[in-house]
Amino acid sequence: MRASRNFRLGIKNLWLHRLRSLLTTLGVVFGVASVVAMLAVGEGASAQALEQIRRLGSNNIILESMKPAEDEAAAQRRSFMSIYGLTYEDEERIAATLPGVRHTVPVKVVRKEGRLGARALELRVVGTTPAWFELVKRRVIAGRVLAPEDMQTFSGVCVLTETGARRLLATEESLGRQIRMGGGVFEVIGIVESESGTAGTIRTPDEEVDAYIPLPVARERFGDFVTKRTTGSRERERVELHQVLVAVEEQGRVEATAAAVIRMLQTFHKREDYRVHVPLALLRQTEQTKRTFNIVLGSIAGISLLVGGIGIMNIMLASVTERTREIGIRRAIGARRNQIIAQFLIETLVLSFLGGVVGIALGVGVPWFIERFAGMPTVVRLWSVGLAVGISGVVGVIFGLYPAIRAAHVDPIVALRHE
Repeated sequence: MRASRNFRLGIKNLWLHRLRSLLTTLGVVFGVASVVAMLAVGEGASAQALEQIRRLGSNNIILESMKPAEDEAAAQRRSFMSIYGLTYEDEERIAATLPGVRHTVPVKVVRKEGRLGARALELRVVGTTPAWFELVKRRVIAGRVLAPEDMQTFSGVCVLTETGARRLLATEESLGRQIRMGGGVFEVIGIVESESGTAGTIRTPDEEVDAYIPLPVARERFGDFVTKRTTGSRERERVELHQVLVAVEEQGRVEATAAAVIRMLQTFHKREDYRVHVPLALLRQTEQTKRTFNIVLGSIAGISLLVGGIGIMNIMLASVTERTREIGIRRAIGARRNQIIAQFLIETLVLSFLGGVVGIALGVGVPWFIERFAGMPTVVRLWSVGLAVGISGVVGVIFGLYPAIRAAHVDPIVALRHE
């Protein structure tokens, strides 16, 4: 009964000074809103980056051929034959000698024009093995993916990405169509979902317009040599494999296996004509960056709540001065000090609570507008809302306690004389 009476009295006192109470809560409103909104934006950006990295596979190691800088410089001066990159022997050595490697996927990439009747589209033709579709998991929309039998029989078949199929095949029946690529004819046996992008410094192995064919067919029909002609010069390149994807059995052995791969490549390559990407290391780095980012954003937003708390304390101290006579009368008729403290604390907590509720609504609304109109991903976590509410409650208690104690220690005789 006493608590209920104190609560009603607190609400009544705040209602008598509505404008002042409203202005006082604004500091808490914007503080809570900034905590929720800033953490939502940070969580959205981090979640997007982490999802891109996870798509690469935390158990995978991605090896890429890289043209050495000296070859680039030489190619600009004269006709030049450049031989670099990963080899078939590299892939075989990694698969045969390194413990913990589940399987490897060799990848040869060439750019060829795909034709179907009068329609033409530049395709990234990827010569690979059926294991590609185990490591680069994409939904099969129609048909099937490459099979071991296609490798053994040198079948002229291909699997298109959805984007490539829509652009090249248009309204034609997709499966079973014969398309021409680089002078050869390939039958479309399947279509997989298109998905590409970057995760930090690593690009996903696939692109939006890909055509996947058996690696033996790619070697037989396209070979290892590529000729590039520019104004006044001609450059020839010999690259056996453009990528090798390595799947490790246990996640805990990924980084050790990557180090072993690097040592092996250094032994058999006189020049650094390759890159080694470890998505797991990038994933851990991004998660650490996310934690640091959240701490920074939370600290900045916490300062806003601190300012709001100072505003509450300032107003409550002014309220103590205004209500000195009221406090004296209550003490004179028997009110104890803890009742006076409870009275002022209730008023402070009500201000903090109302500010917290409005701040949460505003903090949830701002990320929605950002995602809808700016296209940035945002994620409102339950813990961020709880953190904002908890901080606003602590702010109310801490910054309301001093004015309440000061009010409780007012001398009743002095208070009754106060005008």
